Amino acid sequence: MRRIGRTDLSRIARPGPFLANILVVTTVGNLALFGAVAGELASGETPVPYTEADLWILLCLVLLDGLHTGITRRGLYVPGAVPSVAVTYALLIVHGWVVASIWQAVPVVVACVLRRDALWRIAYLVGHYILAFLAAEGLLRLCGISPGPDVVRHLDADELPAVLAAGAVLVAVSQGLGWLLRSSWRGTRPSALAREELRSRLLAHGALIGLAPLIAVVTHANPWALPLFAGPMFSLYQATRVSFDREQDARHDPLTGLPNRRLLLERGERALRRADGSRKVALFLLDLHRFHEVNDTLGHLSGDRLLRQVGQRLRDVVGPADTVARLGGDEFAVLIPDLRPIDVEFGVLPPEKIALALARQVVEVLGEPFELDDLSLDIEVSVGVAVFPDHADGMQGLLQYADVAMYLAKRLRSGVELYDPARDVNTREKLLLLGDLRRALDMHQVELHYQPKVSFTTGRVDGCEALVRWCHPERGYISPEEFVHLAEETGLMPRLTRYVVDEALAQVAIWHRAGIDVPVAVNVSARDIHAPAFADTVAAGLLRHGVPPGALHLEITERVLLEEPQRAADSLDSLRKLGVRLSLDDFGTGYSSFVHLRHIPVSEIKIDRSFVARLTVDEEDAAIVRSTVDLAHSLGLRVVAEGVEDDATWDRLRDLGCDSAQGWLIARALPRDEATAWLVRHGVGARMAPHRHTADKRSAERPLPAQRQTRVTG
Repeated sequence: MRRIGRTDLSRIARPGPFLANILVVTTVGNLALFGAVAGELASGETPVPYTEADLWILLCLVLLDGLHTGITRRGLYVPGAVPSVAVTYALLIVHGWVVASIWQAVPVVVACVLRRDALWRIAYLVGHYILAFLAAEGLLRLCGISPGPDVVRHLDADELPAVLAAGAVLVAVSQGLGWLLRSSWRGTRPSALAREELRSRLLAHGALIGLAPLIAVVTHANPWALPLFAGPMFSLYQATRVSFDREQDARHDPLTGLPNRRLLLERGERALRRADGSRKVALFLLDLHRFHEVNDTLGHLSGDRLLRQVGQRLRDVVGPADTVARLGGDEFAVLIPDLRPIDVEFGVLPPEKIALALARQVVEVLGEPFELDDLSLDIEVSVGVAVFPDHADGMQGLLQYADVAMYLAKRLRSGVELYDPARDVNTREKLLLLGDLRRALDMHQVELHYQPKVSFTTGRVDGCEALVRWCHPERGYISPEEFVHLAEETGLMPRLTRYVVDEALAQVAIWHRAGIDVPVAVNVSARDIHAPAFADTVAAGLLRHGVPPGALHLEITERVLLEEPQRAADSLDSLRKLGVRLSLDDFGTGYSSFVHLRHIPVSEIKIDRSFVARLTVDEEDAAIVRSTVDLAHSLGLRVVAEGVEDDATWDRLRDLGCDSAQGWLIARALPRDEATAWLVRHGVGARMAPHRHTADKRSAERPLPAQRQTRVTG
């Protein structure tokens, strides 16, 4: 690995220009000083008029400045607005650039030694100041001012503009060389750095350079008054430093030191303006999973340390030209300003594939354990990727679409997702549909249909499942999958669930008053269960409608346990204590296992229709159903089969010992009035007709024969 001192050249975006800058500035600057000193010594003259008292007084001032800079470790690269600049520029006006350069080398060397900087950094800093002083003196001489002890003593007012202009040249050269060096390090343009820092740098250096002529005059008028400048210079330095820090804080995150949203947007807009047909810009948005658990368990100081470690790992994994930003909380962003196709063995790798590969590398790096004191923490991260110009034409659009992709990756637990308009819930059409759904809930236009469940043992209806339906006034029937998914993605799901639970409880109360005692099941999402006051909301609904808790069943899926399992367990336990019965829906799909049944207080499982549909033709599905029924019964759980649509499936499920069935063979999902008539007709609760046994034993064993005709009406 190539290095210069302790600097790893592989971390530099453009190592060629970086090394060239160091070599030219260090060599030319230091050789110019050595040559000038050697020339004066050869001619029998001393380069430093050591008999002048002002020189030693000013040397003490710059030495103090070097000690302060080194001890406080404030920025000297490249260069910081240090008070010594005002002193050494005054020396240049009085004694010339050679004395100014030698005296300026003192605080640089002292500060760098205290900070244990590499030798090449010291040589570079000294060299870049020498070049700046040479340029400043060159302008003074062009304006007819020859720095020397006999000139500035009578500094005229008409010479002041030239002195200030030369000071401006000094600042421009020193800052310009620094911007060139840092831009080659980061792979950006010097003009971009200048735009970020120009205001604060001009204020700091302008104030200090403005003091130089006054210091030069006092140097000859009364050099013993020079120490009086220490206080004002330090105060001025502190004021300008505070201004600079505020400017930096406005663009950087105070905890991690990373760019914040403002600076990310500025750099992003510049990258978009430079992008052309051959290169693209990618934006990653990252979110840490369950970061709040670190704060809650280990404290906020540990959480802050973790965030700093995350920021450092992100800086290490991306290129020097890329920007890593912290947007707030546990959310980070990575800007890749220059994505180009890469030729590989099997063809050309497009920019989108490169972005996804880098995003997966980010997930892998952040997946390594983090060390906090004696603890080793594993965290998960979700990354959303958006690419310019494929997905958006501006930074705000990239942020929005990367955010959409990130939440999709979080929901799917896939780690990385590229923005896909087809899966974006924030399209104009979906936003319009979302607004219509909100209004439909306000106006009670969303309806519940009820599908009965029948017991294999008694032949009686032992419950109904409430299924949500929406008939849009203009678009007609909207698929539940469409608008329920939309509600889940946009945060409307808790409101939709409250609406469904309230409507179901209201219908149960009506049925109970009519003597129809049938429990109703309602599907709830993981977000509902994780809501802090969900059990209280259910309890308030039961009390409001006067419905006993046992008349309400809540159907959940195992996704509830996969996200924040402890919070889910607490919420489910509260519902169990309330008396509400819980069913595990879609059992047998996804991550279903009986191990999970040990952690959730369910009384019933529902076998997914995907197994029931092939029960009579696939022995493997039949074996799964048989095992599920046997194991569930051994745990004291009831088993309900969904999607029962024919007599053969009914008979096979009954023979396997299933407790209840639900499906079109029994009845389709019926509107409330039709469901009420159906329940009355087939006998439920107090109005349940006695079971009619016939001479035909097979007919006696099959309940509700008339229901088998309802399938064709669905």
